[in-house]
Amino acid sequence: MIRILSGFDNRLSTINDLFPPSAADDGGNPDGDRFDPSEAEIRLQAAHKVVRLWDASDSLVWESSTEDAEEYLAAVGDLIRLVEYKTSPGFGGGSTVDLVSRAEIALQMAMSRLEEEFSNLMVRHAVPLDSNYLSSSIRRLSLSFASDIGEPIDDFESSVEDESHHHHHQSPPQQQEGSPEDRSGTSLADERCLDLINPEVVPDLNAIADYMLLAKYDRELHQVYCTVRRDILDECLSILGIDRMSIEEVQRIDWRMLNDKMKKWIQALKIVVRVLLWGEKRLCDQILASSEELKEECFIETVKGPVMQLLNFGDAITICQWSSEKLFGILDMYEALADVLPDLQTLFVGDPKDLICVEAEGILQRLGEAAKGTLMGFGSAIQKEPSRKPTQGGEIHPMTRYVMNYVRLLAEYTNTLNLLLDDGKIGSDQGNGEGYDNRNSDGENLEMTPLGLRTALIISYLESNLDEKSKTDEDGAMQYVFLMNNIHYIVNKVKDSDLGKLLGDHWIRKRLVQIRQYATNYLRTSWTKALSCLKDEGIGSGNSSSVLKVTLKEKFKNFNLAFDEIYRVQTTWKVPDPQLREELRISISEKVIPAYRAFMGRYGNQLDGGRHGTKYIKYTSDDLESLLSDLFEGVSGPAPKKKT
Repeated sequence: MIRILSGFDNRLSTINDLFPPSAADDGGNPDGDRFDPSEAEIRLQAAHKVVRLWDASDSLVWESSTEDAEEYLAAVGDLIRLVEYKTSPGFGGGSTVDLVSRAEIALQMAMSRLEEEFSNLMVRHAVPLDSNYLSSSIRRLSLSFASDIGEPIDDFESSVEDESHHHHHQSPPQQQEGSPEDRSGTSLADERCLDLINPEVVPDLNAIADYMLLAKYDRELHQVYCTVRRDILDECLSILGIDRMSIEEVQRIDWRMLNDKMKKWIQALKIVVRVLLWGEKRLCDQILASSEELKEECFIETVKGPVMQLLNFGDAITICQWSSEKLFGILDMYEALADVLPDLQTLFVGDPKDLICVEAEGILQRLGEAAKGTLMGFGSAIQKEPSRKPTQGGEIHPMTRYVMNYVRLLAEYTNTLNLLLDDGKIGSDQGNGEGYDNRNSDGENLEMTPLGLRTALIISYLESNLDEKSKTDEDGAMQYVFLMNNIHYIVNKVKDSDLGKLLGDHWIRKRLVQIRQYATNYLRTSWTKALSCLKDEGIGSGNSSSVLKVTLKEKFKNFNLAFDEIYRVQTTWKVPDPQLREELRISISEKVIPAYRAFMGRYGNQLDGGRHGTKYIKYTSDDLESLLSDLFEGVSGPAPKKKT
């Protein structure tokens, strides 16, 4: 042991002077005539003098000079050797016992000083972990910790069409095998770690720790190390915005503030696990290198509190009341925890792993259940949303915007949600047995992922609700315009996002057919009355000229009235999509203009030359075509333009 210590640090070389090499070799005490009490007394007095000198001083040894620190450690080394002498065979004798007793007293005084010096070095030379330093260090280490969580939509009316949610996906949150060293090929502990303490003082801390371990003051070393480092980590959590909150406090907090705390939690979790814990692990390994057991104990004791504080917030989220706006925050938390779980499993090896890793695994599972339950509840909320009068002018309903923006965000969590929903029950809601039909018109089963099936089911709930809403309008034509607008909006949202991949081409084609059917139904419902005035029914070939003119006047008059009413009403209707609006106008023109032009060609000359011809033939075909271009703009149109 003496030779090892002498080789480790030349400051201990003088210990060899106390005992001959043969005594150290056989581990025993030399015979009395080979032990020089006078030399031991000299060593004790010299060491005691150094210890008492610094004990009486308000200064700290390691704030002085390197020589003072070396002298102090050399004195401590002499005291340790003298105290250990009593465990040697043949120990005894009054003077020897007294010498060892005095050495023990001096050693206790020295150990108290080393504790103080150790604590001071760790505190004074700790790297300030302010938010700017942490953020810049994270960027430097290329660690992605930020998760943009979309702003919540509190109600249908606040939903906006251009809402976006940029969720940066990494790999699927599945548990990875192997240690971080295995996955990267290099030590992540070295690559990720920040310097938590000035590297220049680490050798001094290591030397103090070694002497305290030699003196069997490992419990005191354990306490001072853990106390200092735990306080620093607690302060770091506070800097990252993580406050100690009970489950009750988390449940009472309003959504806006809770959403902000969930974002900070995700950031803090990745910083703490991916950077700070690895830094703490390396620091323990460097300072407490002489004791494998103490390294593990101090690391776990230091980081357990902050880690559990983080996990407790995650656990509180899992038992909060589920609501749709919380889903994406919960999913982000789930992915963040799944992402760092392999690091936790590598860091906390052995028996203590059960406390932290099992807790983390349980919270991960509960976060998954919370996300899944929230998504199921979202579908139920759509079904139960009370039917109200459709929006003015048949425009897109706020609920449609809300739901489609919501499911578009779901597509950004495809890997995670497929993992959570893959339980064989996605096509049906438990409790009502209602499922989504994922077969095409030929009866062929369509292959959809679990998230694809769930999304299709949610949209089917929306479509059913919209259908019920449309029925509250007494105008049949308005019903079809309303449904056409909303289904067209749904299809565009699907085609312009990853939802298209989830739902597939067959799903889209089916809705496009539906839109065309709504347009056809609109034309039939809205224009049948006007077009019936342009038919030959009631105009017999045997009628006299006067009877024919009366009949024609009635037909033109009725057409004008019907057209004017349609124009007056449907210029206030809104078809927001320009392409759909133009296609609908073209469909109307193709029905109305040829019929009107043909009718005018057959009978227009019967009235055109008459005294009141212009009163009944109000429009030319060009007039009608121009007026039809005013439809579906969502504003009150001017009075129909008369023929000049």
